[in-house]
Amino acid sequence: MSADSAAMSFPVSSLPGAAFVLIPLLLAALFMTGVIVTSRRAGASREATLRTALLAGVGTCAWMAVTWAAASSGALRQWDRRPPPLVFLVIGVVTLSLSIAFSSIGRRLATFLPLWLLVGVQGFRLPLELAMHAMYERGVMPGVMSYSGRNFDVVTGASAIVVAIATAAGLCGRRLVLLWNVVGLLLLVNVVTIAILATPMVRYFGDRELNVWVTYPPFVWLPAVMVLAALAGQLLIFRALRAPRTPAASQRPAAGQVSR
Repeated sequence: MSADSAAMSFPVSSLPGAAFVLIPLLLAALFMTGVIVTSRRAGASREATLRTALLAGVGTCAWMAVTWAAASSGALRQWDRRPPPLVFLVIGVVTLSLSIAFSSIGRRLATFLPLWLLVGVQGFRLPLELAMHAMYERGVMPGVMSYSGRNFDVVTGASAIVVAIATAAGLCGRRLVLLWNVVGLLLLVNVVTIAILATPMVRYFGDRELNVWVTYPPFVWLPAVMVLAALAGQLLIFRALRAPRTPAASQRPAAGQVSR
């Protein structure tokens, strides 16, 4: 079975397939929650917070809907076009990541959210990598994009949980977080580069290792939402490390207490 056929026929209702829907939806919900919470912590009025939340919510839903529609219509699989439409998706992901991280919304997220929380969110990359490996085992994804191949981003996801807990407990300094973030960004760049090289645009790894599955729904949300969240999140951590910490952002969760 070809990678195209496997991606088209793979049941989204299965646990690995559902991860490519549930994780993006969770990330979108976390983003919206962060926008609302940090807007209030920044002193914005109720009306201003609602306007910001509405703008962020509409933009998020529109982006997810447009990328899903582009994958469903087959527009992203027009490899004979120059440039191929997938190029615009990559440009869009990078542009949106930078726009979020360095916007006023990004400033509030970096300033008013605890550093440990920003790091901990990147833990979503652990279940994502496990789901991606399952896609490889089922013939949907090329092996070079799994941790059995050349993708080591699973290290970022697993270590994010450890670093977040250590940071919240005061056992991890900002320099260690900075080092972790640099390594995580390099591993992200590595897997994105591999993914691009494996597309039919380049075919660097040959015809048996083609990356076409991300041009089908729901897998299109891997680059459109999850890579975007990973890149924007790591840029936010860099920004948070430079920003003056507010009392709310510096607060550590007390033992046995759930942070709200």
